[in-house]
Amino acid sequence: MSNDEILTEFARLVQEITGINAAQVTADKSFTNDLDVDSLSMVEVATAAEDRFGIAIPDDALKNLKTVGDAVDFIAKAGVAA
Repeated sequence: MSNDEILTEFARLVQEITGINAAQVTADKSFTNDLDVDSLSMVEVATAAEDRFGIAIPDDALKNLKTVGDAVDFIAKAGVAA
């Protein structure tokens, strides 16, 4: 799965959970500053991403995911199957 494919799927997850239009969920966006995703919603997004991509996002890693790009990179490095 390419980073672009991960981004597209991740943006859909963010939209489902937060109601933020997937088109606004771009790699350069900050979860807190640009998208206004609060900590509870971020946990929900992470849980959905774990289920969708078959990965684990430890709490210490979650707090370091500041941007959508950070999350996409983490998912890609966690070994998402193609």
